[in-house]
Amino acid sequence: MNDIEDVLIIGLGLIGGSIALGIKRDHPKITISGYDVNTSALEEGKKLGIIDKIVTELRPCSEKADVIFLCAPVRTSEIIISELANYDLKKNVIITDVGSTKKEISDIANVLRKNKITFIGGHPMAGSHKSGISAANVDLFENAYYLFTPSNNGTNDRTGELMELLSGTHVKFLVLTPEEHDRITGVLSHMPHIIASALVHQADVLSQELPNANVLAAGGFRDITRIASSDPYMWTDILLSNKEVLLQQLKKWQSLISDIEEWISSDDSDAILDYFSRAKITRDNLPLRKDGGAIPAFNDLFVDIPDHPGVIAEVTRYLADEGISLINLKILEIREDINGILQLTFKNKKDLDLARMCIEKNTDFICYEK
Repeated sequence: MNDIEDVLIIGLGLIGGSIALGIKRDHPKITISGYDVNTSALEEGKKLGIIDKIVTELRPCSEKADVIFLCAPVRTSEIIISELANYDLKKNVIITDVGSTKKEISDIANVLRKNKITFIGGHPMAGSHKSGISAANVDLFENAYYLFTPSNNGTNDRTGELMELLSGTHVKFLVLTPEEHDRITGVLSHMPHIIASALVHQADVLSQELPNANVLAAGGFRDITRIASSDPYMWTDILLSNKEVLLQQLKKWQSLISDIEEWISSDDSDAILDYFSRAKITRDNLPLRKDGGAIPAFNDLFVDIPDHPGVIAEVTRYLADEGISLINLKILEIREDINGILQLTFKNKKDLDLARMCIEKNTDFICYEK
């Protein structure tokens, strides 16, 4: 990394801050500057040691940078790309982004490539229940996938330089074309968010008529639709920037729903059975990986606990003694004379594994992941 001395991060939130920390871990001599319209984020980032310099004017710092990370919403990053194209950037600068869609921004980045400036699309597939620079975490991306979508037809590929720069994030790198990226994430990430939100809307309508529906929704329904709690502004941006892929997928989804409607209407048990059987086989054969994937994994540990006073306090005390931090705790089922299920949620897989070892060491409770 002798050629990279100055890194500029535009957009200093959870992702931008965590990238900065990852770079610092393996490359402490690199100077990291931060630019954000939110000046308090910059001040906090400097105070926490996440960035080395605060940038208030974009042009002069951009023109000195060796690598520029665009850690803003997709449409905002596209606007910034148009601005950067008018700057006197270093000829060897690398510009990359962290957006959830890649084809649209890659096409817009052609304005940079015309000036012989390298743009490599990027997408770190990790997140957190928290947001903002104060939530930045050097381990946020550990074992998650970081996707790169270079558009250079195999010539002068500098993706390896970005991989080396980001080695401290401990991610797993994968290279795709922008088109491949958007098709894959369209099905595996964007469509599930649309469907989860649709189910929540449908349940809300039902609860207006039957209030008890809300009580029942507090269980498994709440869990399977938890991705509907994602940032609505971000998801509006994602849907509109992956419009072509999603319109195609929505047509396929509508066709499938129509098929299911017909099978139910005609009492076609064979078709319904085949539908569920094939889905079960496919789902059961998916890789058993808790980190990575198109939707960041939820680090949930389920513990079968006996129904007696103080048992939950006992479990949490063991975790506290080991310095293991919980994000959330939920009792899924407590009934007289049978075990209940305690759902513990952690910020990452490392904490989950430590918690499992801690509980199994101190108790005879059964722990498992779904």
